[in-house]
Amino acid sequence: MTPKKGNGRRKIKIEKMENENNLYVTFAKRRPTLFQKASELCILCGAEIAIIVFSPRGKLYSFGHPYVEMIGDRFLTQTSQPSSSNSELVEAYRNTNIYELSRQLTYVLTQLEIEKNKSEELTNISKQGIGNHPWEAPIENLGLQELEQL
Repeated sequence: MTPKKGNGRRKIKIEKMENENNLYVTFAKRRPTLFQKASELCILCGAEIAIIVFSPRGKLYSFGHPYVEMIGDRFLTQTSQPSSSNSELVEAYRNTNIYELSRQLTYVLTQLEIEKNKSEELTNISKQGIGNHPWEAPIENLGLQELEQL
């Protein structure tokens, strides 16, 4: 039997893919490798890295060492060359303010989602009447004797 020869690793042309399915699959396969390489660079060199990537479908992915927020804050607060123009300073202040407000909004929305999940869990527990006490069950499920005990 002769061994089957495959194509092996081939060079591909670096240009935008036309086929949407291939584009999504390629992104899904290459994104973890990008983050892995960034992680290795952090470990080997002690570099601080932040990578923010939007997928072809618009979903946000990020990697940061130690944290994306910390690196972003450090980048935004770094002073650039001094300028005499007040409008540039005002614009920089507005951009920093927008970034901070956006970060706070993301945090609040995350907390809201956590609280909604807790609320749903409590609602499900109360609907199921979990527990050995009549007062923990929904009133509609109680009999006459149990209602009199309440």
